[in-house]
Amino acid sequence: MSSSASIEFHGPDAAEELARAEVYGLLAELFYAPLSPEMFGQLRVAVTEAPMAGAFLEASWGELVAASRRLGLAEIQAEFVALFGGVGKPAVCLFGSQYLAGSLNQKPLVELRSALAALGLERAQTVLETEDHIASLCEVMRYLIAGEDAGVSNLTAQQRFFNSHLRGWVDGFCAALQAQPQADFYRALAAFTRDFFAVEAQGFDLLEA
Repeated sequence: MSSSASIEFHGPDAAEELARAEVYGLLAELFYAPLSPEMFGQLRVAVTEAPMAGAFLEASWGELVAASRRLGLAEIQAEFVALFGGVGKPAVCLFGSQYLAGSLNQKPLVELRSALAALGLERAQTVLETEDHIASLCEVMRYLIAGEDAGVSNLTAQQRFFNSHLRGWVDGFCAALQAQPQADFYRALAAFTRDFFAVEAQGFDLLEA
């Protein structure tokens, strides 16, 4: 995604918001492409305490870190290709429309593009994947948390975007990924993703209480 807004953090809850934005950024990177040597090195030395406070996330985060220490970089990269790449239909689809509408490039993608346009966001010309890719959606959430323009980057916008474009299909995506027998590192990533999104959903629900 592209936007002219810079990213800054401020306010009394800056540390918590920074942690949320960083998790979304991490998920975007891990789901977009095979694991880079730099990220592999960072995961292997990461503390097993969850990036965000809360025991609920710590178990699945610890499993993800453990998987990065147990497996080699080449193994994890090959796993990404086996799960998400290859010729023809991938083992696990990374695009929301597949889970929401049963196929790609359907009404959910049209609605998403309308929502992105309202936020002043658009897909960069160099990006081949459609906007409903899980990595792209995580990048949008990161922007809505961390963007400088409070008229765009605020809790209301986050809640609306999350509920409309992520909440309805991420559980199904994570379940499909965890069910793949060849998944190891990405099974751990799916479990952490599922837990993180559950925390996010609970937080947004509290806004309406």
